[in-house]
Amino acid sequence: MPELPEVETTRRGVEPHLVGRRVTEVIVRHRGLRQPVSESLDSIVGDRFTAIRRRAKYLILDVKRGGSLLIHLGMSGSLRFSDPSADFKKHDHVALTLDSGKQLRFHDPRRFGIYLHLPEGDPLEHPLLRGLGPEPLDDDFTTAHLAKACASRNVAIKLAIMDPKVVVGVGNIYASEALFRAGILPATPASRVTKPRLTKLVNAIRKVLAESIEQGGTTLRDFLNSDGEPGYFSQSLFVYERKGEPCRVCSTPIQHAVMGQRSTYWCPKCQR
Repeated sequence: MPELPEVETTRRGVEPHLVGRRVTEVIVRHRGLRQPVSESLDSIVGDRFTAIRRRAKYLILDVKRGGSLLIHLGMSGSLRFSDPSADFKKHDHVALTLDSGKQLRFHDPRRFGIYLHLPEGDPLEHPLLRGLGPEPLDDDFTTAHLAKACASRNVAIKLAIMDPKVVVGVGNIYASEALFRAGILPATPASRVTKPRLTKLVNAIRKVLAESIEQGGTTLRDFLNSDGEPGYFSQSLFVYERKGEPCRVCSTPIQHAVMGQRSTYWCPKCQR
């Protein structure tokens, strides 16, 4: 599933080929995504993109005459530029032809993504975005914020940091990796994690996401190569999907359990 670093890498990869370009054609091949593709999408023909932003795992594509597109990649989606004459793949659901001669295609085999046209208003106030917690790399994600959010929570700290109302974009992989770096057992009740340890966790979340974004810029395949699969990251993870393998720090076998219906990994010696 695309996580925050993958979505941010997508934003950075698409941006130079999208911003400033005018839409000459809209093609909707399948509307049946998690939410139906907006019927009003055709209205952006003739309009020009002014920016592409990210909020949590959502992409916001702003257009000049007002309004925006709100896109979520779901569990298997991707954005890729293609030659308009190239055959569509089976799961290419939406295509925007640009005045540059390129076509931005939305590919989603599992159809769990979102592709909405918001003709007016602030997209950040859309029900899908309103009420989300701070961005993990922004200044308002602090120890004080996390401590307040965890103070009355008896759920596992891993589940707390994966709650988008607490902080956005900390998916399953990065939650496990950040907790390892902070030396905190994933099952520890959130309310029992001390402020000094929460400070370590905030820093670990920032670091693991920043490193993944930086690496994504060089490992994600060319956005102009429509035949390539996203691939995402080939980074060296400390605990995720390493059940039974030796810890990279102390050689203790990595443990695994299901927590909140998600696979969780940790080192019983390095984390407490």
